[in-house]
Amino acid sequence: HPLLEGWIQRDLAVELFKRAGQDFEALKQQAQRRDFKPVELKGETFSARYAVKTEVITSHNVAARLEGSTHPDETVVYSAHWDHIGVGKPDANGDTIFNGALDNASGTASLVELARGFAKGKRPERSVLFLAVTAEEKGLLGSEYYASHPLYPLGKTVAVINMDGMAPFGPSRDFGIYGSARLELLDQLKEVAKGWDIRYTPDPKPEAGLFFRSDHFPFAKRGVPAVSYSAGQDWVNGGVAAGKAASDDYTAKRYHQQGDEWQADWTFAGASRDLEVLYTLGNQLANSRAWPNWSEDSQFRAPREASAAERR
Repeated sequence: HPLLEGWIQRDLAVELFKRAGQDFEALKQQAQRRDFKPVELKGETFSARYAVKTEVITSHNVAARLEGSTHPDETVVYSAHWDHIGVGKPDANGDTIFNGALDNASGTASLVELARGFAKGKRPERSVLFLAVTAEEKGLLGSEYYASHPLYPLGKTVAVINMDGMAPFGPSRDFGIYGSARLELLDQLKEVAKGWDIRYTPDPKPEAGLFFRSDHFPFAKRGVPAVSYSAGQDWVNGGVAAGKAASDDYTAKRYHQQGDEWQADWTFAGASRDLEVLYTLGNQLANSRAWPNWSEDSQFRAPREASAAERR
């Protein structure tokens, strides 16, 4: 395995390949074939210097399953990461604990509430898996492990609905997903959200690369339709200005900092409504015969099609 891995934005990759005399799109298509061989980007170099202290620890994913009544071998997955950063150097207030209240105790609590809701309702036809994964903050290690060693076949996994930070503020008029992927699961989510007068807004910060940094991604790259849900910034009380201000404030003062703690002014009105949307989406999927797919031009469609025989 390489000692250093990373992701770069597509536009930069296209330019990098062009400078080396290669066609990015052509090579991407070729890379989906078994006989593909690596191609050297001649004339392009990369160097890095870093010092890493390593420590081997053991952590666990936690899973709970509601078995389907009719098609128990088909699975809808809800996921959220339960880990955060832990303990570090003290901040200006002497606080050493990174609580991760929003990122991602809110998602983990949402996972538990969804499980509670499904357990109280009529048993769905398909199975529903509630998956709390570990070590997201260390590079999606828990979700990558599950996707590599699934409890239930990925070929018969209907979809993954991931929650990575459920907004504890008031409700917004819109929602989003991480990244700009095109897939039928998103289309279905848009239709469900209309029942609460919530519209879809594209990712306001695609340059942040959140599509590649949340726990839906290990599933997506193996072809499973997957989204990470995000509340929008157009707040019912205060509009876009209020939503953006709160988002910027969180990023500057609390994101991956000791300040990500429970706040007395959190109402959870928005999060509870968003969970109704996600419950409805999952319930529809769990009581249908549909298999959502990626768009025709998506790079994730090919691995999904490769497992099509499992779904016949």
